[in-house]
Amino acid sequence: MTPALPHPTPPHARTWPLLLAVLGLALTACAPMPHVAPRAALLAPEQVGLAAQQSPAEAFASAEAKAWWTRYQDPQLNALMQRALAQSPSLAQARARVQRAAALVEGARASELPLIGAGVDVTRQRYPEHGLYPPPLAGSLRTTATVQAGVSYDWDFFGRHAAELEAALGQARAVQAESEAAALMLSAQLARSYLALAKALAHKELLNQQLQQREQTLALVRQRVAAGLDTGLEARSAEAPLPELRRQVWALDEQATLLRQQLASLSAQSPQALATLAPQLPAALDLPAAAGQDALGLDLLGRRPDVVAARWRVEASTQQLAVARAQFYPNLSLTAFAGFSAIGLDQVLKAGSLQYGLGPSLRLPLFDTGRLRAQFKGSAAELDASVAAYNAAVLEAVREASGQLASLQSLQRQHSEQQALLNNARATRALAAQRFDAGLGSKLAVLSAQGSVLQQERQSLELRGQTLEAQVGLIRALGGHW
Repeated sequence: MTPALPHPTPPHARTWPLLLAVLGLALTACAPMPHVAPRAALLAPEQVGLAAQQSPAEAFASAEAKAWWTRYQDPQLNALMQRALAQSPSLAQARARVQRAAALVEGARASELPLIGAGVDVTRQRYPEHGLYPPPLAGSLRTTATVQAGVSYDWDFFGRHAAELEAALGQARAVQAESEAAALMLSAQLARSYLALAKALAHKELLNQQLQQREQTLALVRQRVAAGLDTGLEARSAEAPLPELRRQVWALDEQATLLRQQLASLSAQSPQALATLAPQLPAALDLPAAAGQDALGLDLLGRRPDVVAARWRVEASTQQLAVARAQFYPNLSLTAFAGFSAIGLDQVLKAGSLQYGLGPSLRLPLFDTGRLRAQFKGSAAELDASVAAYNAAVLEAVREASGQLASLQSLQRQHSEQQALLNNARATRALAAQRFDAGLGSKLAVLSAQGSVLQQERQSLELRGQTLEAQVGLIRALGGHW
């Protein structure tokens, strides 16, 4: 009996193992990667003097949530804040950047999913006699049609897509934190302008009282000159302060006008809408006593939105470096398609027109290493820049917070001394009034004592305004509601 001959191995059965072996070797290969390491390092909290305990205004920040300015209990300020936060063009730009960053995150997530598509192509074509197609196609005018669906998937062997998604998330979180920083900056600037307007109007009221007191003194001196009790020298001395007081009144009017215009710009309305705005200077907020830089805690780095944004920029740059590193490795994608293709519309949906296919696609970065190396070095430099920006933000945050704490501490001490001066001036005025009522003193002494009281009240008002401004600065330096 003749032994059966073995069946010849089909060509595709010999090709697939070879192809798989080539793919396996290719996936283990990569372009030479430059040895570039980031040089910058994040500052440790201990390096900038941050302690483990909470900041002195932590209780305030956590209790008041976002609307910290409501502690002033001023409806006009609340209305201005609400309008500014809702209609400010700068905040609208920040919100648009947040939406754009969210869209980039969606795009990065989409790269991890397979791409599925379908298409229909119809072409009316004349086939040349001297082309690839033989008769009867040659020289004829035919319609070709293709109806096909396909799917492709970019296999993320080396984590490039995951790194791109993490980088997009880091950028989105940084933009969100920057939006919060812009809102905090706007609210602090509006509060400072509002309090400055209230202080200017209060100063003007005291100035008008001083002006009235000086005019009464001048009238009394003129009476004494007419009676021969004083000379023209005393009259000139009594007239001298009046022009300066009037000048200060005009200067305060100008300051009030400019502050109203600034408030109108911050709250996105016309200056005429705030032409009659006349706020009263509120009492200073009941914040914990300033205790110097030692009172700053680690939570400062987590509640200041600009520092948080800088930290997320570092994370995004770290992931961008991972993306640049993944570019040196092979890229494998799988593609599959199925559909119908025929010459003649009447043949398209017949079984003989069916076509389908499946195949991998491999890309090796063998001849593009110059560009990849440049991108990798650029990403490493960008990471260094992000770390440096974070360190600068931390140093600035500590400087601002410690500076505002020191200012509040100094203002508290000045306020105690100023209160003693004011009490002394008021006691002197009371004694002068008693002597005048008893017939032992002159009206000029009483007016002079009243002038001293008004001067000390203006100084107290100035310290009160500075304290309020420093408190707003401290709230902003500690991150507000963050």
